[in-house]
Amino acid sequence: MKKFHKTRPVLSSAAIAATLTLGFAGIAAAQQGSAPVQQVPMPQESAPAQQMPVQQMPVQQMPVQQMPVQRGSATGAVNGMNPKNGTVGGSSTDMSSAGNTNGGGMPQVQQQGGVEFVSGGVGLDESKALQAARSQWPLSLRFTGRGAEFLADVRVRIVDAHGASVLDATSRGPYMLVRVRPGRYTVHVSHDGVDKTSAVTVGSNGSARAAFVW
Repeated sequence: MKKFHKTRPVLSSAAIAATLTLGFAGIAAAQQGSAPVQQVPMPQESAPAQQMPVQQMPVQQMPVQQMPVQRGSATGAVNGMNPKNGTVGGSSTDMSSAGNTNGGGMPQVQQQGGVEFVSGGVGLDESKALQAARSQWPLSLRFTGRGAEFLADVRVRIVDAHGASVLDATSRGPYMLVRVRPGRYTVHVSHDGVDKTSAVTVGSNGSARAAFVW
């Protein structure tokens, strides 16, 4: 009699595949039961930054100190002095005799270099005072229109016999009295764009006079 050795049963391919599937499923189940899967939390969006209210500080306005305005003459005089020709002692834009140091309605006496002069006569007091003082000044000038109306803002330039300028100023009225040395002079005047010239001789005594009519 032949003796047959004990042999292991041969599994089919389908059985092997089923066995492997069950084995993998068991391993997965075992892993799920032993170590739970930790879910990593998603990063949360940071809260929007809160804007602090901006406090506006009140602007303090510094008081503006107004400097006193220095009024000059028509020839640029400031504080009684003309920077161009050095005239001091008055203003050609002041049409009143108030505040002068001469009194009696006489306008303020001005000085340019070594020459003194005074002008005005628009007001009645000034006109009378200047007419009364004409004999006391070496040179007297008068400016009027064709209708004998008084003129002001007349530019006066006096030149001596050598051609040197003695006075260059603006008369603020129809009368200008000038204290010059005896000699021969040429007086150049200009008003409203019209120029006029007159030659005068100032003696040692008395007063020379020149009248200009436009």
